[in-house]
Amino acid sequence: MEKRRLGRLGHESSVLIYGAASLGGVDQDRADASIQEALDAGINHFDVAADYGDAEIRLGPWMPQIRDRIFLATKTGRRTAEEAWAEINRSLERLQTDHVDLIQMHSVCDLENLDLVTGKGGSLEAAIRAKEEGLAKAIGITGHTAAAPSVHTEGLRRFDFDSVLTPLNYHLSTDPEYAEAYAGLVAAIEASGAALMTIKMIARRNWHDGEEKTYDTWYAPFDEQRYITAATAWLLNGHPEITGLATAGETRLLRQMVIAERERAELSAEDAAAILEEVKDYSSPFITMPF
Repeated sequence: MEKRRLGRLGHESSVLIYGAASLGGVDQDRADASIQEALDAGINHFDVAADYGDAEIRLGPWMPQIRDRIFLATKTGRRTAEEAWAEINRSLERLQTDHVDLIQMHSVCDLENLDLVTGKGGSLEAAIRAKEEGLAKAIGITGHTAAAPSVHTEGLRRFDFDSVLTPLNYHLSTDPEYAEAYAGLVAAIEASGAALMTIKMIARRNWHDGEEKTYDTWYAPFDEQRYITAATAWLLNGHPEITGLATAGETRLLRQMVIAERERAELSAEDAAAILEEVKDYSSPFITMPF
């Protein structure tokens, strides 16, 4: 699997980042099989969060054997320094490690939350303390809404975050306002030397009211290999500024994403876009959100 330099952090991360949200509601056997599948595919960057149900607990038993082989990132969704400090330490216990490579401010999707995180007594203070005390090597920011790129650009203005995790897929890029905000974020990233990672690459649309949710994702994902490969090729072949993309929050989709990463060389970004244009119900996942 291709690896890309994780910005100024220098880590050579696999372009597929294991999205451990997929482990939040599964048993240990299913988690073990998925983690092994990721490792066998060459994934060396794992991204989890305190808010992902039991995901940190599912990853924890693996740390004694793989901790020195992977880049480990987690997130705190708390907004005060006191709450975030407690959660960071709880995450380390659950993950069975004495440090993470990256602690991220989770779900910073609007300026109100950015104010809470970066203001006096905000959770960023806990992250800085964690870095100073060796509990985390770097500090990042994440978010998932249509406003995330512009909020994250403002976040970089306020603090020198080491990484940003923001949404991007082909459909979002066709929205002029979103594309402009994303371009502004890329410029800020390039100026700072931070790493840029993305989420929601295979989000197809929201679930319809009354529709059976056949996957653990909060949005309806692509599950046809043709479209997963096209979405991956469009993102990775057309956006060299991106260091990696998080896999979907569903263990059953990991294999198809691994295949897509392998097969994407056969598609240009332009050809991939043409394939995605075939999808009639392709829309932003941020029309309605369950959180």
